[in-house]
Formats: sequence, C-alpha cells, structure tokens
Amino acid sequence: MTKQVSLDRRLQSLFPVALASLLVLGTTRLFLDTLKSNHSFVFQRYGRPRGQAERPAVIVSPEDRIDESCNVFEGNWVWNNESGPPHYTEESCPYLVKQVTCQKNGRPDSYYKNWRWQPNDCNLPRFDALKLLQILRGKRLMFVGDSVQRGQFESMVCMVQSILPQGKKSLQRVPPRKIFKIKEFDASIEYYWAPFIVESISDHATKHTVLKRLVKLDSIAKHGKHWEGVDILVFESYVWWMHKPTINATYGSPNDVQEYNVTTAYKLALQTWAEWLESSINPERQKVFFMSMSPTHLWSWEWRPGSDENCYNESYPIQGSYWGTGSNTKIMDIIDDTLQDLKVKVTFLNITQLSDYRKDAHTSIYGERKGKLLTKEQRSDPKKFADCIHWCLPGVPDTWNEILYAHLLKGHQNFL
Repeated sequence: MTKQVSLDRRLQSLFPVALASLLVLGTTRLFLDTLKSNHSFVFQRYGRPRGQAERPAVIVSPEDRIDESCNVFEGNWVWNNESGPPHYTEESCPYLVKQVTCQKNGRPDSYYKNWRWQPNDCNLPRFDALKLLQILRGKRLMFVGDSVQRGQFESMVCMVQSILPQGKKSLQRVPPRKIFKIKEFDASIEYYWAPFIVESISDHATKHTVLKRLVKLDSIAKHGKHWEGVDILVFESYVWWMHKPTINATYGSPNDVQEYNVTTAYKLALQTWAEWLESSINPERQKVFFMSMSPTHLWSWEWRPGSDENCYNESYPIQGSYWGTGSNTKIMDIIDDTLQDLKVKVTFLNITQLSDYRKDAHTSIYGERKGKLLTKEQRSDPKKFADCIHWCLPGVPDTWNEILYAHLLKGHQNFL
C-alpha cells in the first residue's frame, strides 16, 4: 500500500513537467510554422520557403527619405551640369510613342532635357531603378488618366527598363490598358485610359471622340473593376475637362443629358471617385496618389507681355513667380476639398507650379496630331498647330516620377 502511494506521488510530480514540455513543444512548432510562411518577418528578411526565389531586403537609408518638413514642390529649375545625362534617351527606350520623341521628330535643341528640379529646403533622392523595382517586387503600379498621364507612364517605364535584360521585360497593349511586365520581379507598371476618371463616351483608348464629350458623372464601376487590388494607383484628370467652360453630362438618370459648368461636373465626378475609393481600397495594402493638373502654355503674353504666340520656339524655363491661366485654381480647390474629406489616405502630388515654369518643354510642332506627325505645312503654322499640352520625353514627367519615387521611399518600411 505504501509503495502504491509513493508511485502515485511520483506520477503527480511528473505531470507538471510533462505538461510544460508539451507547451514548449507546441509553442516551438507554432513559431517554426509561422517562420515558414510567406508573410513571416524573419523569412522576408533572412530566408524563404523552399522552391521560391530569394527576396532581398530593400533598405531605405535616412538620406533617401525626404523630411516631413520639406515641401518638394517649392523650388527652382537649375541647369543640370553635375548630375549627368537624363535617365534615358529617345534611342535607348523603345517604349516611347512618336508623340513625345521631340528630337527624333525634328526639334533642333535639347536644352529642355538638361534642367533639374531643386526643392528649396532639401534634395530629392537620386533615382535608383533597381531600388524601385525591389520595392515593386510582386506588385502592380498603375497610372490612370489621359494622354498626359500616359506620358508619365512611359517616362517611368523608360526610367527602369534599361537595367532589365532582354527577355525579362515586355509591353502588352490590352485596351484600355498598357502593361509593362517585369518578369524577374513579378511586377508590372501599367497605364489605364480614363480621361475623366469616371465613365464617358471617350473611354475607348484609341477610338475616342475629342470634340464631342459626354461624361457619366455618377458612373465608375466599369473602370473601377480594373483598379481593384492594384497595389499603387496614381490618378490624374484635368485637360479633357477644360475644352469649354461647360460640358454635357448625366447624373442620376443615364438618359437625362444636361449641360454642366465644368467645375460643378468635376466636383461631382470626384465625389463619385471618392466613394469608389472608400468602398474598394484596402489602405493596409494599397497606396493611392493623385497628380495635380498638368499646366498648358497656350498664350505667350502671359510670360512675355506684348507677344501673341505660344510655347513654340521656347528654350528656357520661366524665371520668377508665375501661374498661368492654363491652371485652374477652382479645380485645385475642388481636389483639395475632396481629398481632405476622404476617409482613405490619398497622397497629393502637387506638380502644377513646378511644371508651370516649363514653357520650353512641350512637344510643340514636334509631336503628333490625330496619330500622325505634323506635315511641313502644319509646322509652318505653329500658332495653329503647336501642341502646348503634352511634354517631350525625356523631360518634365521624369521629375514627376522622381517625386513619386521619393514618396514611395518615404512610405517604405525597412525590415531590420
């Protein structure tokens, strides 16, 4: 009887030890299983699941991060005699459309390529194509808007494509999208044609009306389904609204076409866009940017009083304070009010003022009209045919992308 009691006491004393051992083994197993997952912090930094390619850590140094106190949109254009040539050339990038290859189309000067934007109180981080692609690994970056936004898309593609070997990159045209695929990084840089952001009768990427415009101010679903799940969205919409002071549109009933004041219509369209954002965007994994208006330079008397020309034959930026009438302050106020009321974070990239100085950088008579280069006769009449809306590439949109890159670096979380 005494031996049985002793044995029971021994077993009871061993029970806590056995329970503790099971807890330790279970916790260890759970920890190791967590480490093996794709989302594991440690595996993202030090290892990877078997059979998957290595994902190098992307380290953003403090020097590469723009300070919160610095406004990168206030500054000056300085002659670029230290930082080297542009990020690419017309010859080195096969993805540029004829509309923007000004020198190849006959422009005699190249000064417009050699200006660098210098913020007043800080420096933009030097663009590093490899670092951007590492940040974009496994992600989609999409530019949404009109042909000005297409220029920014082409600029970004050209800024990264040179470091990619042949066979590891491709450009697909799937209207209304263009998709630049980066195989090695399982990433894409994309463009989506939506000149009004909301739906309109001009939504076909190539066969759209220019003079006749009808906007569906409360309809966005057809576009929105292509934006769902995109990791980084960059929106822009301005020039197509400014054809006339009024625009035909529907709101409520699709059959009730009315003439709206442009600013009223723009506000309603942005409200529709804002509602889509709040119902469709996951702020934990998606970033949203909105580009301010790209300015036009249609009347030279604004920067050179007494003249009656446009951007043609301009070779230097405007010096000193300047705000052209091609940049509508009421539209700027509508954008500002809309973004302030949003429950989803949208980063506003205010490129209007810095671009307003660049009367010299438009395609002028060295671009396309209705899909064709200007004839000799058309070029002889720049007052009628010069394009003072679109930008030559390389050129001003490269700076927009340097600023976008700076914000992507700023928002990137290091794994340390």
